[in-house]
Amino acid sequence: MTCTAQAQPQRGDAAAGGAGIYSCVDSRGRTITADRPIADCSDREQRELNPSGTVKRKVDPTLTAREQAEREEKDRLAQQAQLRAQEERRRERALLIRYPTPAAHDRERADALAQIDVVIQAARKRVGELALDRKKVDEELEFYSRDISRAPASLKRELDDIQQSTAVQNRFIADQEDEKRRVNARFDDERVRLSKLWPPQPAAAAGVTPTGTSAKR
Repeated sequence: MTCTAQAQPQRGDAAAGGAGIYSCVDSRGRTITADRPIADCSDREQRELNPSGTVKRKVDPTLTAREQAEREEKDRLAQQAQLRAQEERRRERALLIRYPTPAAHDRERADALAQIDVVIQAARKRVGELALDRKKVDEELEFYSRDISRAPASLKRELDDIQQSTAVQNRFIADQEDEKRRVNARFDDERVRLSKLWPPQPAAAAGVTPTGTSAKR
């Protein structure tokens, strides 16, 4: 049977002054009331009651330093998760505004890749020009094939410059090919996210094949 420990004079004084009453059930099952937070219930939730007996608020248990630190860490992580969720929703809204339809997304992907292709084509053209220059130098060096050391220093420098320039252009082309892969990966990732945001689209309007892959341009 649950017993009740009450401080009747305190309750009467508190009620008369309009102050709240604290109530809790202690570790032995006793219901305790008082006009101030109850020390015997510091490890559990207490209720602050209005003079009418209705619950005014709930008072959390008094935490140890370790418990307080754990609660603060939990609150911090929860706040971070909430901020991440808000940021994700903001990004999704911005993405949907930028690409309202699959066709709009396809067009921007194609434009981005086309710009890189223009740069790659210019670099490949330069490599072709360097190859012609190299051929001319090689033809001149044929005259010194028996003793290359007799070749003019200017000719050797020209050959070295052509080799270095060709290497630079080839590295640049490789970097641009990597950039194309990064662009495609970004658009693929956006496509996955946007597919959950776009309204249902007919396959033809969406610019995709029945398997979900991008339609060939």
